[in-house]
Amino acid sequence: MKYKELIAKMTLEEKASLMSGKDFWQSQDIERLGISSIFFADGPHGIRRQAVAADKLGLNEGNPATCYPTAATVANSWNAELGEKVGEYLGEEAIAQKVNVLLGPGVNMKRNPLCGRNFEYFSEDPYLAGKMAASYIRGIQSQGIAACVKHFAANNQEERRMSIDTIVDERTLREIYLTAFEIAVKEGQTKSIMSSYNKLNGTYTNENLHLMQDILRGEWNYKGTVITDWGGSNDRIAGLIAGNELEMPTTAGETDAEIVEAIKSGKIKEEVLDECVDRLLDLIFTTEKVYKKPQSEFDIERHHRVSQKVAEESIVLLKNEGNILPLRFGKKVAVIGDFAQDARYQGAGSSIVNPTILDHTLYCFEESGIVSIGYEPGFERYGKKSQKLIDDACALAEKADVILLYLGLDEATEAEGLDRHSMKIPENQIELLDAIYEVNKDIVLILSCGSAVEMPWIDKVRGVLHGYLGGQAGARAILRVLSGDVNPSGKLAETYPLHYEDTPSYRNFPGGEASVEYREGMYIGYRYYDTANVNVLFPFGYGLSYTTFEYSDLQVNKDGVKFKITNSGKIAGMEIAQLYVGCKSDEIFRPKKELKGFDKIFINAGESKTVYIPFDDKAFRYFNVKTNQWEIEEAEYTIMIGASSIDIRLVDTIFVEGTGAPIPYDKKLLPSYYSGLAHNVSVEEFETLMGRKVPVSTWDRTKPLGYNDTIAQCQYAKGLIARMVYHLILFSYWFLRKIGKRNAANIIMMSIYNLPFRGIARLTGGLVNMPMLDGILMIVNGNTFKGLNHVFKERRKMLKISNAKLNS
Repeated sequence: MKYKELIAKMTLEEKASLMSGKDFWQSQDIERLGISSIFFADGPHGIRRQAVAADKLGLNEGNPATCYPTAATVANSWNAELGEKVGEYLGEEAIAQKVNVLLGPGVNMKRNPLCGRNFEYFSEDPYLAGKMAASYIRGIQSQGIAACVKHFAANNQEERRMSIDTIVDERTLREIYLTAFEIAVKEGQTKSIMSSYNKLNGTYTNENLHLMQDILRGEWNYKGTVITDWGGSNDRIAGLIAGNELEMPTTAGETDAEIVEAIKSGKIKEEVLDECVDRLLDLIFTTEKVYKKPQSEFDIERHHRVSQKVAEESIVLLKNEGNILPLRFGKKVAVIGDFAQDARYQGAGSSIVNPTILDHTLYCFEESGIVSIGYEPGFERYGKKSQKLIDDACALAEKADVILLYLGLDEATEAEGLDRHSMKIPENQIELLDAIYEVNKDIVLILSCGSAVEMPWIDKVRGVLHGYLGGQAGARAILRVLSGDVNPSGKLAETYPLHYEDTPSYRNFPGGEASVEYREGMYIGYRYYDTANVNVLFPFGYGLSYTTFEYSDLQVNKDGVKFKITNSGKIAGMEIAQLYVGCKSDEIFRPKKELKGFDKIFINAGESKTVYIPFDDKAFRYFNVKTNQWEIEEAEYTIMIGASSIDIRLVDTIFVEGTGAPIPYDKKLLPSYYSGLAHNVSVEEFETLMGRKVPVSTWDRTKPLGYNDTIAQCQYAKGLIARMVYHLILFSYWFLRKIGKRNAANIIMMSIYNLPFRGIARLTGGLVNMPMLDGILMIVNGNTFKGLNHVFKERRKMLKISNAKLNS
């Protein structure tokens, strides 16, 4: 241990006190030993340090900070160097705000396009997500503070996220849902990791010994700190044994006392606590060093320009019929759509950033050189229909040469804690598009949203430019692409299916009441669509440019691939070359192709450049469930170089020697997985893949409600008060949506409806403790008066202890 002498000076109570927060955003300090508190702040795409009331959870506005494009946006740049630059600037701003640990990046897979937090995650592909995350982490930590990669692991939906049990087979877990974390740990050297809320195969992630000890600490040799998601601790002792150092936020000493008692009773050894304290001390001491130097404010304008550069490189041109873009000089443009006036530039939830500057389309036209003849909102942002808004927009559209139509998803649709209900753009926006199409067919659609949407209307527009969520400078960046000042170079980091029903997880999202089964296995995103030959709207890795690129001269050897790209167009541009690998053997089921490398290259018009992409340790491996380790199958492998997952330009083969591991599967028993048609797997076949029975996915309505049951389950509680509270919550949600207060309605669902009862104690900063929660559960389960008496008795006891501490 690094801090053995210091730990020896601590009392048992002091050591235990370090294992939970001082308040909602700070770790505990021990002044007599020179151990300071460190500050945590949300921040996957900008620093969110709350300006006031730091003892309240996440609902107050943050100090002004640069709002960079979200991870889903930057992933479309496929530029790891750019990601590292974003990280460096995030680190600079964190230091300016005295933040020690930045809670990000998020690397969970986009298993399903409806996950409400997809805007915060990079990709459906673990290799791309991992490489981008590692670059962010290197940038953040180059400034002396810590990144905190999240949410570990298999947290791929928001609905019931604090109680859902993710059921996934070991190979899929390793290859799809852990690979990005592995890259973040090994290549990014992240100093901290946030455990997720959910269970994984029956055990909460921060208590899961297989996940936390066998894999994270054992196989990956992780030496850093594990921090719970806020309110994500279930059994504090089980978490400590698993190596979960820090529980956040504060529990007002309640779980510290549990740790002390567990050690005194012999339930756990003090050495386990000492090791956890040692790792946390390392996080504290290594991140506080930077604050011993004189601090300076960050350059707001320079950071804003960097945000714009990142947005420009992440914008994706999806359609450009007749080369309608870039806009010709002198064309009269009508700007229509509420998102043009009030930019949609970030997601909602704990990641909301209070921007230092905010560009809006209507204020940036003069410098863009685009001639605007006027603006109309065209639709009401949150879905209310208005024929007058449509009529006014059509009147303007008739006078224009080209329509710039700004559509997308609103802030209340893409939000932490809630999944989307569909992949559709709101109906009032589509009605606007249909009406404009009748008066002017030269429509360029600018899309603003952080996740995939259906586009059955795409034949009615000549151009589609997807800005995703481009941060505070995104509006100006889009205009620079429209005008031709910037040649678009982004490519999709996720597939856009034709219909939501085409997605492989469609039948198993968001799962049952108690669990979600990942029956599709490893076949998510392009791995499924390409293998099962399902047509998509836009494939993974797709994006257009204002120039053209030709690929040639592929050379493959045991170390990697080399090939040539020529810019055959008339203007300079950047191309993203993608390396895919497919195994020609059918002994072990695999996707048709998997991304194993990529590079982004700037090439002048008429110029050729040689590109080299090396093979790494992930190029040919698969996880063998019989040997319980990574193996290589001896076989011929197809090496594919593509401009997208389906636009393969160069192909060759290479023979790779294997590790001689036994074949882990009986092909006859797993037909869906061997064919790749894994969109409708039976429970029997899934159980064969799992190697065990899957748990019942419905709530047990015969048992009394307990700590890990959710408030939503009050619908069948024995207590009349509990059932009344349940219906009151539902009514409040309906009423708030009815009067247009959708954000407030979302908070009810996120913070109350799907909250486990233990969250009442874990997220109230000591206002409610676990003994008081026992009384609440008595009321819920029908013992109303006994429960009330218990609550008041425990409340008085808690206040008495608290007052005694204050007076001592």
